[in-house]
Formats: sequence, structure tokens, C-alpha cells
Amino acid sequence: MTANILNSDTMTWVVIPLLVFCSRIIDVTIGTARVIFVSRGYKAMSAAAGFFEVLIWLLAIGQIMKNLSNPICYIAYAGGFALGNYIGITLTEKMSLGTVLVQVMTNRDASALVAALKESEYGVTTVQGQGAFQPVKLVFTIVSRTHLNNVLRIIQTHNPKSFYSIHEIGSMAKGFVPGRKRMGLVRINTLFKPFRKGK
Repeated sequence: MTANILNSDTMTWVVIPLLVFCSRIIDVTIGTARVIFVSRGYKAMSAAAGFFEVLIWLLAIGQIMKNLSNPICYIAYAGGFALGNYIGITLTEKMSLGTVLVQVMTNRDASALVAALKESEYGVTTVQGQGAFQPVKLVFTIVSRTHLNNVLRIIQTHNPKSFYSIHEIGSMAKGFVPGRKRMGLVRINTLFKPFRKGK
């Protein structure tokens, strides 16, 4: 009975393509997350993700090689790859890993915005600049990605028409680090440990 099921058309045209599809989703999701982990300096997480990514990929490609005459497997493989990218990016965004630089540019008074950021205990740097037609104020703050939505809410509340950009910070050098000490933006002792003499 079992042999008949394994040799049936259902196994060939449904079960195997479905397994390939699911395997490809999982391995590409992990692979997408691994790339983001690497870019943000998470070495251990990158290594673990790489191990499982390759292991699952080998299982998926193994089934493809055994069923080269089955076009459904190719479609399942490609579909799993596409969906895996989407899921991987979505999951890593939900995880809120890393640190970002938020840069705000406005031609209006930014004193309320700066005061609100300071009140929320975010480090703030302001620079007076000159735009093409009028003076502008530049406001910079470095925050953990977990606090990014809160910072964006503050910007929308106090300077809703301002232009802002968000930049990933891959690493930070030794020196003054602005931020929310109470909420653990940067653990300075851990961050600077590799730079200490004799370590």
C-alpha cells in the first residue's frame, strides 16, 4: 500500500512539488535573514542561519535532481524562492535588529522636534544648513531600530512636512556615542571591549 502511494501520480505531481516549494521558502527566508545579519554584524546568527540554509537547500535541490522531468518542481522551486525573499525581509523587519541614523531636514522651526526627542531621551545633533532657496535645519539622531517607529511618530507630530531619511549603521567606532542610556541603545562596555589594551 505504501509503495503504491509513493509511486502514485499524487506523490509525483503534488507531494514532491509541495515539499520543494516549502523547503525553498524556508531556505530562502533564512538566506535573506542571513544577509541582513551579516550586514549588521551578527556573526553567530549569520553562521547558524548559513548552516540551516545550505542544509535545507540541499534537500530541495536533491528532489529537483530526482524529478528533472517534472515541470511542476521547477515552478515550485521558483515560487518558493520568490515568496522566501518576501517573507525573509518581512521577518527581519519585525525583528527590529540593528541601529539606524535618522536624518531630518526641515525649513521650519525644529525646536519643538528637538525638545521632544530630548524629552524622550534620544541623543540629538542639529546643524544649520543652506538649501537651494532658503536656510534649513538638519536634525540627526542615532537610535536602536526598536525605537524607530517612536522617533518617526515624534517627527510626524512636530514637523509633519519635513524630509527625513533612515540609514543603517553597520558598526560604530570608539568615542562619544549619543543615545538612550536608560533604554540600552548602546552597551558601551561591550561595544568598546575589543579596543581596550591588553584584551
